[in-house]
Amino acid sequence: MRLLRSLAVAASLAATCLSAETLRVMTFNVRYPNPDDGPNAWPVRRDLLVDTIRSKAPDLFGTQELFFEQGQYIVEKLPQYAWFGLSRRGNHDDEHMGVFYRKDRLKFIDSGDFWLSPTPEKPGSSAWNMSLPRMVTWGTFEIQGSATRFLLLNTHFAHRGNDEPARQKSARLIACRIGLQDENLPIVLTGDFNAPAGGATYQVISPLLKDAWTVAAQKTGPEGTEGTFHGFKGKPGPDRIDWIMFRAPWTVKSAEIITDHRDGRYPSDHFPVLAVFELP
Repeated sequence: MRLLRSLAVAASLAATCLSAETLRVMTFNVRYPNPDDGPNAWPVRRDLLVDTIRSKAPDLFGTQELFFEQGQYIVEKLPQYAWFGLSRRGNHDDEHMGVFYRKDRLKFIDSGDFWLSPTPEKPGSSAWNMSLPRMVTWGTFEIQGSATRFLLLNTHFAHRGNDEPARQKSARLIACRIGLQDENLPIVLTGDFNAPAGGATYQVISPLLKDAWTVAAQKTGPEGTEGTFHGFKGKPGPDRIDWIMFRAPWTVKSAEIITDHRDGRYPSDHFPVLAVFELP
């Protein structure tokens, strides 16, 4: 009997050692703290947003529309995370593309920002008839306890209907930046692209990066649609505009468009999206 127990313990330990490592990545447009949002204003929904992050336990997540006060609130309530990023004006006075990571899971290596314009290194620069500066915040990480290093890029594209040419030019600029990286470096791109998956902007990026949602072994989301914007109503349109794209020798175990809510209230006007990657 003792031998059988020993064998069972050994088998359990072997299975643990051989189990594949995972990386949980989320993209989340958190909706800026607009006082005109009334019952959906930031002070009312902020704890629900924190609870949503806590329940899904991403190792890493890129945000859009994040104000500094929101970023600070999230890490105050979830101290296992740290975050970085500048605002689109190059300071902390406007919306950030803040990147959050679990300090116990990921080793921070380096980070930076560039703007979606012909002068990408100039903070606050804008072009292509966009109404606001748009940007990318990036970070390089290593998974704790391994030599796996990867690059995350996080962005938010122009939002108006007539901004499609600007969105495509923004995608081309990101594609050029990806082309400058070592071809063996894993890359993850998160963002609110304000463009439908499968559309013209998406087609600029998709030859370089795979879409975690489309290749996921298991998908969970709102019934009857893949839409990710819902305007605090919980009933999204047909378009999946929040994407997680990647280039890596990883598989996607699952992808989820997260519809968590409480008492009819949602954490944001977008559904966050989570991808669980299995690493070799």
